[in-house]
Amino acid sequence: MTPAISALDHAIILPVLLPALTAAFLVLALRHHLRRQRIVSLAATGLLLALAIVLFALASDGTVRAYRLGDWPAPYGITLVLDRLSATMLLLTAVLAGCVLIYASGGVDGRGRHFHPLFQFQLMGINGAFLTGDVFNLFVFFEVMLIASYGLMLHGGGPGRLKAGFQYVAINLLASAVFLVGVGLIYAVTGTLNMADLAVKVPQVAPADAALLKTGALLLFLVFATKAALVPLHWWLPATYAGTSAPAAALFMIMTKVGAYAIIRVYGLVFGTGAGPLALAAAPFVMPAALATLVVGTVGLVGSRTLRDLSAFAVIASMGTLLIAVGLFDVEGLSAGLYYLVHSTLAGAALFLIAGIVQEQRGAASDRLIPAPAMGGETLLGGLFFLAAIALVGLPPLSGFIGKVMILQAVRTCAIWPWIWAAILGASLLMTFGFARAGSVLFWASGPVSEPRPLPALPGLAAVMLLLAAIVGWALAAGPATHALSLAARQALDRASYIQAVLPPGPPAASEK
Repeated sequence: MTPAISALDHAIILPVLLPALTAAFLVLALRHHLRRQRIVSLAATGLLLALAIVLFALASDGTVRAYRLGDWPAPYGITLVLDRLSATMLLLTAVLAGCVLIYASGGVDGRGRHFHPLFQFQLMGINGAFLTGDVFNLFVFFEVMLIASYGLMLHGGGPGRLKAGFQYVAINLLASAVFLVGVGLIYAVTGTLNMADLAVKVPQVAPADAALLKTGALLLFLVFATKAALVPLHWWLPATYAGTSAPAAALFMIMTKVGAYAIIRVYGLVFGTGAGPLALAAAPFVMPAALATLVVGTVGLVGSRTLRDLSAFAVIASMGTLLIAVGLFDVEGLSAGLYYLVHSTLAGAALFLIAGIVQEQRGAASDRLIPAPAMGGETLLGGLFFLAAIALVGLPPLSGFIGKVMILQAVRTCAIWPWIWAAILGASLLMTFGFARAGSVLFWASGPVSEPRPLPALPGLAAVMLLLAAIVGWALAAGPATHALSLAARQALDRASYIQAVLPPGPPAASEK
């Protein structure tokens, strides 16, 4: 018998159902009515935000909740799992989606077809990836997320966007094939893909099968590292993020975090410290790759020739910083990483939206880092860029500074901590120079106005201001936020409570073939 769930627990499936049903309704009923699509999409995203707040409050009592579709007991049925970590990611996604949708509703959504249905399908895939308790369903939601992202990436067309989209599709198809091979190897050895059941079975694997299981685990790590843009699997990201529209790139900020989340979930739970000879199977690779990612992202940022390229390499550098903390696989490192994860998602999205406004305002010069006639609203845009820049670099008093200080404190337990400190602090210094160069060219070296420039559209400015306000709020709430994220990190690494919540009580059928 599976434990009864309350009516409120049924809300766990709604972050997947709501955007799925909204997307279907938009395609079937409103495909030729852009204004109505905007209204419905904004309303559905607002409802998703309210739902995410409810689920976050529900998870804050520290209980891991499993929702079994069709009431099939794990590991035989599809299981969704809500805990502090997944609830945090759902709330972050909803906040980001609301801001991005406000920006897109200023006119970007009308430059191609089906923006809003694709946007909602993207949210369905992202939310499903955060909630699933099964590795195969993680693959399924990855594919939903990626198929929608293909459409969003190409929305609006153009040869440059098509070329970048081809690269993006190719690398992700290859990653999907590797994902299936890894999943197949894991299932062949353990007979299950439910994460809780895997956490039980992995320590019991016979020594003769351990090498095959480890191969499957490392293949999955390659896939997650690709999604997280870890060096040397990062090369697809700059062209993709710089080549697509500003709202699509801003929403994609959460997609790299899906890769980081998958690393935390699979290698903190299934292959965590209690996994016997396969414990922390990916740990030796995360830290070196994260340091290389930070260096490559910083060098690319300094050498960027457009604001969009600079923004894309800033994403890579931020992922390196984030995964340095995740690579510790302990509570202090993970809690610092989660704080920085929220910050970097909001700050990166704000920078991409600013790049989109700058591109529109500068006419033929676009977002290239060259002098050009002054833009409309240049002073306001310059101020917004300044705030986004110091947030991404990690200068005080914004949340980027707090996040990096937390990471620097967390890595003191690592044997190579002086090298990590040198990498993070050196990268921050170089990024400061890179952003200062870009800002001085875009906003200080502008010439006289050659033709009247209208002020930026209000929805775009409102979206950027909301994201920057959220960053300021995240800094002001650093005390309670770090406490809550410490609890989330501790729970995410607690294998016993997760297994107990998902698997049926008694002698577990899950541990028998």
